[in-house]
Amino acid sequence: MPFDFPIRKIIHVDMDAFYASVEQLDNPELEGKPVAVGGGAKRGVVAAASYEARKFGVRSAMSGVLASKLCPDLIFVKPRFDRYKEISLKIRSIFFDYTDKVEPLSLDEAYLDVTHNKTGNPSASLIAREIRERIFREVGLTASAGISINKFIAKVASDIDKPNGQKTINPEDVIPFLETLDIRKFYGVGKVTAEKMYHLGIFTGKDLKDKTPEFLEEHFGKSGIHYYEVVRGIHHSEVRSHRTPKSLGAERTFSENLSSEVFMKDRLGHIAEELARRVAQAGTSARTVTLKIKYSDFTLQTRSRTLPYYIGAKDLILDTAIELLYQQPLENSVRLLGISLSNLKGKDASPTEEKSVSVQLRFEL
Repeated sequence: MPFDFPIRKIIHVDMDAFYASVEQLDNPELEGKPVAVGGGAKRGVVAAASYEARKFGVRSAMSGVLASKLCPDLIFVKPRFDRYKEISLKIRSIFFDYTDKVEPLSLDEAYLDVTHNKTGNPSASLIAREIRERIFREVGLTASAGISINKFIAKVASDIDKPNGQKTINPEDVIPFLETLDIRKFYGVGKVTAEKMYHLGIFTGKDLKDKTPEFLEEHFGKSGIHYYEVVRGIHHSEVRSHRTPKSLGAERTFSENLSSEVFMKDRLGHIAEELARRVAQAGTSARTVTLKIKYSDFTLQTRSRTLPYYIGAKDLILDTAIELLYQQPLENSVRLLGISLSNLKGKDASPTEEKSVSVQLRFEL
């Protein structure tokens, strides 16, 4: 069917089991074996799993204890984020050979708009294949890709032929594809929304497409209009070369629960020091400090304070975090502490201008 909006050529490139694949690349002894990046100890968490490990049900964010039960031969390796970033930058440089419209989502995935590209190749599918071949030849890793008319469909498509494959959803196939899509695959449909849709008889894109905009707005508010449009292939979000998340943070999970504020102050000092270093590297500062506390029963609490001035030095970050720590009594022993900064500004920005930085989570294993 013809669309009454501009058709773009979008590629979503997703590296296959990136962290684990890098470890297998650097250590041939791990090739073909079940590998988990992260901690296998009592409090460890899986950050990434190789496809060999995934066959046993091992997934990211799973506890190391459960992962070991599912896969007794699982090999745990500590994460090396500097190495992952190094390889990610090599891959990104390949993207820029084809287009300047590159939007990284993380170290291992990105959107590319190749509607108008540097090679003059009219086929986004052929460009995606060439990019994947270059990544394998020049870096030694495999990647999967999805190609379609917008970011949403391209991202869904990239997961269809994983690993080391690609899927193109051509314009004429978009509506049939969306109609058969599980409702949980749509942007903005989380677990709670999916349950609500199930109760309303909405299980697939076709079910969603049958609902009127009035019905969807009545039950889902402003999001209802988004659902009405996206199931018809309308998704206006462009590939943005400079993504700007609005916070910077660092956190640590502890090997043993902490019950004394004295010990917590010491750990907060290390977190604040790391955060201050990254603030300096980014050339930014912040007005809002948020303390994150995860208790031993996994309940989460945050406490925030917005200052009348911008800060970035360790001592000021730490002082504010400690004030927040003592703001009210702790509810339980603590397994994780984190500090985040928001209301950021750039080195050369005005006081009302925000700049942001993405920071990698750290684990204390």
